[in-house]
Amino acid sequence: MIKVTKLNGNGLVVNADLIEFIESTPDTLISLTTGRKIMVLEELDDVIRLALGYRAKARFTPVPTGGTGSVFEG
Repeated sequence: MIKVTKLNGNGLVVNADLIEFIESTPDTLISLTTGRKIMVLEELDDVIRLALGYRAKARFTPVPTGGTGSVFEG
């Protein structure tokens, strides 16, 4: 998840995995795979840096594991 700022100054957290593409029109427009489009105050390069940073952190964060039993056991 990345935190960005909408044009009205309100903060918004976006699922970086859903970003399809980013445009500079001249405002920065984030298009999601869901079809939703979000205009933000951050520059295009800043949004790219945030998304790449999120992915790098997510790649090295271990997934917690449970006990020794199966998740399908009662």
